[in-house]
Amino acid sequence: MFMIKYPYGIHYEDNDWYYSMYGHVEKLAEEIKKGAASVEGVEAKLWQVPETLPEEVLGKMSAPPKSDVPVLSPMNLLRLMASKPAGIFYSTGSQGGGQETTALTAITQLVHHGMIFVPIGYTFGAGMSEMEKVKGGSPYGAGTYAGDGSRQPSDLELEQAFHQGKYIATITKKLKGSA
Repeated sequence: MFMIKYPYGIHYEDNDWYYSMYGHVEKLAEEIKKGAASVEGVEAKLWQVPETLPEEVLGKMSAPPKSDVPVLSPMNLLRLMASKPAGIFYSTGSQGGGQETTALTAITQLVHHGMIFVPIGYTFGAGMSEMEKVKGGSPYGAGTYAGDGSRQPSDLELEQAFHQGKYIATITKKLKGSA
């Protein structure tokens, strides 16, 4: 299940839960889902968490309408999450926007639920040290920069998200196989 939650993503096993105001995190989630599904025997699903901001506020922020990805009810969050592998991905406004800080802060949520954090480390290879293009993400997980909301994830950021989905699905299969 892969789980994605709030303005950043958290994934576990074969379900993805996420929150995406401008669509940046949703695009990463879609690529993570594709990456996970590319591993034989893995079926990935996307869910979004309910919106908490009033329509008036979303309008003032020029947020686009939400996609038709099913909304996960809070009752579904009560499922036992302990011992499940999980990863994190995120979007920030700028290069000084705290991508690693966002990931480090989110890890505490995994710990509180007894989940197993699976970082991607430097397994994305040369894409991790790209210096010619603006690229979000870190060894903690895939990321993108949103700017004022108009910048969408780059091809390299989407490739990293695909890699993360595939990597965590592979680790999850290994953990399940040893259980």
